[in-house]
Amino acid sequence: MSRTSRRNLLGALAGFGGLAVADRLADRYGLLPPDAGGLYGAGHSLTYAAQRLLVGDSLAREFPRHKISASPFSTKGRPKTAEFERLANNGFAEWRVAIDGLVARPLSLSLAELKSYASRSQITQLTCEEGWSFVAEWTGVPLAEVLQAAGVLPQAKYVVYASAQRHWDDSIDLAEALHPQTLLTYGMNGRDLPLDHGGPVRLRVPRQLAYKSVKFVNRVTVTDTLQGHPAGGSYAWYAGI
Repeated sequence: MSRTSRRNLLGALAGFGGLAVADRLADRYGLLPPDAGGLYGAGHSLTYAAQRLLVGDSLAREFPRHKISASPFSTKGRPKTAEFERLANNGFAEWRVAIDGLVARPLSLSLAELKSYASRSQITQLTCEEGWSFVAEWTGVPLAEVLQAAGVLPQAKYVVYASAQRHWDDSIDLAEALHPQTLLTYGMNGRDLPLDHGGPVRLRVPRQLAYKSVKFVNRVTVTDTLQGHPAGGSYAWYAGI
């Protein structure tokens, strides 16, 4: 879509009653989020469509090393299951991340296999919807590399990622999943990713609020619908910043 077309669409979204027509316009241009229904649906549609059109493939800000936070904040907690404790006591040697759903070649990657992919490090800010934030260096594999290896099928629209911690699953659209800064992270500030920050594997989505950067990720499912899957829980599905 050209810049002129983007401006025209944004103008249309802002005019003609704004929220009243946001759903119809967003649907026409393929910019309708999965939480478009309900009381706040039109607002969610306007936010998602406007950010997608304005932000596009732009990068989240990356910081110089001296900006790394000395004491990164963490909402402590870990999966309280015997299986997680067993894996942790073995140094997560048996931890696996499944890549399944609408892919040609489903994968089940150990931590060692995940680390065999070309890695990327980025110094970005994790920003929480509750008001806290910190800057850290995150190291991992671009999710796009893993999805490419699995062979995403043409009808795919979303990626759902599951956590070993109950009720922490979430989802993003395929555009965000394929963004070069979206990482399956296993390192933080030059060390293995600490448990307090989601180790051994956390999905890092730096262009969205912290609740999208789910900890303890053990499954990534490619799908064409979010029916029956998580879509933001008590928060908006799209958390762009």
